[in-house]
Amino acid sequence: MLKKLCLLNGTSGDEKRVREFIINEIKDYCEYRVDPLGSIIAFKKGAKTPAKKVCFNAHMDEVGFIVTGITDEGYLRFSEVGGFDPRVYLDRVVTVGEGVKGVIADKAYHLLDEEERKKCPSADKLLIDIGATSKEEAEKHISLGDFVYFDSDYNEFGDGFLKAKALDDRIGCMLLIELIKSELEYDTYFCFNVQEEVGLRGAKCTSFAVQADVSVILEATTAADFDGVSGAERVCVLGDGAVISFMDKRTIYDKELYNLGMSVAKENGIPAQTKTAVKGGNDAGAVQTSGAGSRVMAISTPSRYIHSGASVVKLSDIENERKLIKELLKVIYD
Repeated sequence: MLKKLCLLNGTSGDEKRVREFIINEIKDYCEYRVDPLGSIIAFKKGAKTPAKKVCFNAHMDEVGFIVTGITDEGYLRFSEVGGFDPRVYLDRVVTVGEGVKGVIADKAYHLLDEEERKKCPSADKLLIDIGATSKEEAEKHISLGDFVYFDSDYNEFGDGFLKAKALDDRIGCMLLIELIKSELEYDTYFCFNVQEEVGLRGAKCTSFAVQADVSVILEATTAADFDGVSGAERVCVLGDGAVISFMDKRTIYDKELYNLGMSVAKENGIPAQTKTAVKGGNDAGAVQTSGAGSRVMAISTPSRYIHSGASVVKLSDIENERKLIKELLKVIYD
């Protein structure tokens, strides 16, 4: 399922393919509706109705690009959709619109002057080459406003590692689908949110609609555990289990829920860790402050090279995240 989810294209504002896949997976297991922005709000009936309303969240969208212009020579101008470094998409193969292949073009090293070699060009200086020789030819295949996605395979490699695009946050989507298909002790809400990468927009709407007392956000988060990085600068580590956050740039997480997550992991022998840097953010930032507010916790998969076409995670971390959620379901409604 994760492979199918990652290979779907779903840049912020263009989540239709992901949404249709998820609906097809959950439609026989729960009640659901699609809100005006395009997020899915699902309700799964459990054996009991809890005193607290609990909602699990994940986002469907991924970072990408959008076509903003076409040059006379047939190259495409573009802007980023979501936040990421041009160094991760320079000279990368991309898919434009409904299947047109292209390359994010750059000068060859031999043609760069001394100053150009010292810095990475910004998105407004780069173009997408789709093999057209004129604006007229390009316009036969491309329209302004077409979305652009990383063209990236799904590969397992090494000792249990996985490389793909959109692991942020198709892992969370997969785990939510699994929960909906399982037998639950308590009634539970699930939100598959749109447009997280451009400002947590979908979550603001779904959390206002659900008004959960407790909200759990399933995410991917930045790991920096590579050569030359040590101590707290590693942030989190692949292979050390799910990440339970205490704070990021958008959210101070509920202390009791943070402690609960850590204690449940310890009591059940499930590897878990926290982030050792206050960086980034996720849908919790919108969920926490929508409507009357919600207590929030985030459980994330550590990921190297996040917000690129080649993010890397470890399969054991996903499995331990799955185990942790299963145990949390026994106590989070109390």
